[in-house]
Amino acid sequence: MFAVGDVHGYCSELELILRWMEHDQMLGSDDLVIFIGDYIDRGKDSRGVVDRLIDFKSRFPDTVFLRGNHEDMLLGFLGMGGSHGDVFITNGGKATLRSYGLDEWATPSQLLSAMPQSHIDFFSSLELAVRCGGYLFVHAGINPRFSLFEQVADDLLWIREEFFSCRHSLNLTVVFGHTPFADVFFELPYRVGIDTGIAYGNKLSCVELTQGIVASVPKEGKAVITTQNDHSTF
Repeated sequence: MFAVGDVHGYCSELELILRWMEHDQMLGSDDLVIFIGDYIDRGKDSRGVVDRLIDFKSRFPDTVFLRGNHEDMLLGFLGMGGSHGDVFITNGGKATLRSYGLDEWATPSQLLSAMPQSHIDFFSSLELAVRCGGYLFVHAGINPRFSLFEQVADDLLWIREEFFSCRHSLNLTVVFGHTPFADVFFELPYRVGIDTGIAYGNKLSCVELTQGIVASVPKEGKAVITTQNDHSTF
């Protein structure tokens, strides 16, 4: 079971992570891979990232794509059910527009026209959370004051401080992105943070959760670096 952190338009680094899963880890068609959201914005090739993810799922159908706050802003901008669309452009959306051949003054209708239907379908089908075994996968985290079934979308996509301020009472390990760390953050059995800040010059990371293997690619890096997490709870 693999979880991939925030990609933010960095397609070449994503490609190395995907190759590592497919070839080094001998990924099978029935293996579960979960992408934690924020595929777009900031990096220069959001369109290429989406193309690559669509192709990946065509060969590994059990792949799950979660919605990040950046996809939610995009959907809000497009009038397709997201929120905070008014700040999409100023939160990295300019780079996404450029990847579709548009400038920062593009209208929602122009962006929709520039997007392949497969991309529109991709963004429309993103899930807010998924539970698998003893793990809950979600983009930003959960509100520890509420039960699993009382969580609201805005928290799942945007929460930070309240999620970290205390340990939740769910009998699940929450795997999340959104908040960047220098390295994959382990606070077991409560949470695993897998956004390692590729958008801010650091690296893109993936965790194989069964064995605790962490694979990372530095920004503009040419190779995958792997480490073994020594936490016995895996």
